[in-house]
Amino acid sequence: MSPGVALQHVVPQKLLSRIVMAATRWRLRPWKDLLIRAIARLYGVDLSEAASTDLADYPHFNAFFTRALKPGARPLDADPAAVLMPADGHISQCGKIDGDRILQAKGHDYTAAALLGDASAAESFHDGVFATVYLSPRDYHRVHLPLAGRLRETRHVPGRLFSVSPRTVDEVPGLFARNERLVCLFDTDHGRLAVVLVGAMLVSGVETVWGGVEIPPYARAMAVRDFRGVAPAVDLPRGGELGRFNMGSTVVVLLPRGFRLDPGLRAGQPVRMGQRLGVIPGAA
Repeated sequence: MSPGVALQHVVPQKLLSRIVMAATRWRLRPWKDLLIRAIARLYGVDLSEAASTDLADYPHFNAFFTRALKPGARPLDADPAAVLMPADGHISQCGKIDGDRILQAKGHDYTAAALLGDASAAESFHDGVFATVYLSPRDYHRVHLPLAGRLRETRHVPGRLFSVSPRTVDEVPGLFARNERLVCLFDTDHGRLAVVLVGAMLVSGVETVWGGVEIPPYARAMAVRDFRGVAPAVDLPRGGELGRFNMGSTVVVLLPRGFRLDPGLRAGQPVRMGQRLGVIPGAA
């Protein structure tokens, strides 16, 4: 195990994340402008895509980090049979779910039941397909729905806050099923859909369009919210915004058997929200 990964096992992950959260919400203009310019320069952020390129419009660094884009900056695949990529980033892994097992990295996998925090929910995805998208600091940090759907349930699963950088993913077994995360289950016209927003050290904030800030607080026990029968129902369109990472992290999408991923997708490939992730069952 590399020294950096070994250190993550002993540092106070959640305390460090709280400190970073406070620092990225500090409204002192010289501080927040310095952070925005430094991150934009360091990671090559394309500011021309942002809805506003004026730093004065962002009250703190996190507002910039979760910035909206200009209309049309992320066109949706025009094929109505296309399942959409949920976020900008890089494909960490993608492919078939082997029974209940999902590939994390070479030599490491984990179960859908462990990821979702519920064995019965995982049954919908037996022998289905998955895609894991890693968001780096340069990426657009809002998450969108791959298919039109109605929110069925959310599950806030307690856990650690290991980094989700490629090196850590390669070295920490079952990382995505160990980190704190928000599981979002949707019912669609083509079956169940899971979108899992995985927290990470220093970048552990998760927010949804229906509930506001979901993480933190960090969970001490599983917290389940059932949205069936709730009025009004939470219906989101294909490509509609689902939530955002306050800082960055990873999204895991699970789809049932019958869905097919785009054959051109490969681990390490850069992707953009709205491009084709796959196709619905029965599509040519």
